[in-house]
Amino acid sequence: MKLAEARVLLTGASGGIGTAMAEALQHQGAHVLGVSRSGQTGSMAWAHADLAHPDGVRSVAHAAQRWGANVVVHAAGLPAFGPLVGTTPALAAELLQTNLWAPMALTHALLPHLLAQPQARLVFVGSALGRIGVPGYSVYGASKAGLHSFAEALRRELLGTTTQVQMLAPRATRTAFNGAAAQHFATATGSASDSPERVAQELIALLESGAAERFIGWPEKALVRLNGALGPWLDGGFSQHRKVLFPAPMKGTTP
Repeated sequence: MKLAEARVLLTGASGGIGTAMAEALQHQGAHVLGVSRSGQTGSMAWAHADLAHPDGVRSVAHAAQRWGANVVVHAAGLPAFGPLVGTTPALAAELLQTNLWAPMALTHALLPHLLAQPQARLVFVGSALGRIGVPGYSVYGASKAGLHSFAEALRRELLGTTTQVQMLAPRATRTAFNGAAAQHFATATGSASDSPERVAQELIALLESGAAERFIGWPEKALVRLNGALGPWLDGGFSQHRKVLFPAPMKGTTP
């Protein structure tokens, strides 16, 4: 797809990665309709709604159809870091609602419109944590793993139609999305990260290539493949992550 012909509905457009994506897309000649819960200004068109609620999904879907969107980039999401024992059910439910249910519901609402276009794209912004289970990210990783599975199945379901499904999987990104505890964890475990501008350029490369999926960073690309084939044998490789996550032995730890 030529980006100059793209009319992109971009969720999470007011966030760190979303802002960089909007700028990169516009620089390539694409038109962008950003989605945000709060009022935004600037040269870009905006749809204001909360995608965690059915009314918000319907509102954005109608706006995207009227605007003539032929590309949807699902970049909105909530973070969650910490041991599962310290995660409330309410937080887990909110995260799954935003990170998994909302893109599924918006895709469902927009699919008839997209299939009627001469050429269309659905891009899901997942995470390396959706394919590599890392201590401290059980709930967040679950939301992204579900998104990966949904995108993969939908990609195969729509094969041969005018709508192509793609997945972009960043690793940690240096934005306000990651709180102080998550940043400390990344530093203490030696985890690499990227700038939002790097992620935005990877989105451009994904759209231009037409590839099914794109993972960002090394060794994450290799770990995704190894984890798929040798998951249980890699468990011991996260000992440093467990030590940082639990400075003192947690209840139930065997001697």
